[in-house]
Amino acid sequence: MTAGGTTTSEEYRQAALALIQGESTLTLATAAESGPWSAPVYYVCLNGRFYFFSSPQSRHILQAAGSGEAAASLFHQADSWQSIRGIQMTGTVERIHSMALSIKAIAMYLKRFTFVREFFPEDLAPDLEAFFAQFKARLYAFTPTEVYYIDNRFGFGNRQRIDW
Repeated sequence: MTAGGTTTSEEYRQAALALIQGESTLTLATAAESGPWSAPVYYVCLNGRFYFFSSPQSRHILQAAGSGEAAASLFHQADSWQSIRGIQMTGTVERIHSMALSIKAIAMYLKRFTFVREFFPEDLAPDLEAFFAQFKARLYAFTPTEVYYIDNRFGFGNRQRIDW
C-alpha cells in the first residue's frame, strides 16, 4: 500500500504475481452441452501464460477445445475471510506444439515440482518424449484475456482488474 493508504494498480498487480508464484494449483473451468466442469492442474507461469499437463482426452481439454474458451482461478488457502486472496481469469486453452517451448516449460515444471522425478528411473533424465509417455499427457497453456485479483486484506470483497 502507498503512504496515503490507497493501493495502486501496480501494487495489486505485484500482489497477484506474488500469489501466482506462491501457489501451485490452478483450477480450470470449462463448459459444454454435457455441462460445466472444473479440474485442478499444477502449473508454471511463463510470460503471462499458465502451462500445465493434461490428457488430450480429459473432459476439461475436450470442452476447452470445443468452446474455444475457459475460466481459471487460483487462491491462497485461507482460514478467515480477512485472508482470502485469489485470482479469477477468463481466457483460452491451447495445446503447445513448439518443441523449444515444451522443453522450457518441462524444465520449469521439474524445478518447481521436484517430486515428478520420482516417476522416472534414477539413471534416466526425463526428456520430452519420456515425460509425455510416462504421464499420457500433453502440454497446454491457459492464456488469460481478463484477470481479476481478489484480496480481502484490502477490505471485504476487494476485487481489482489487473492489466495483464
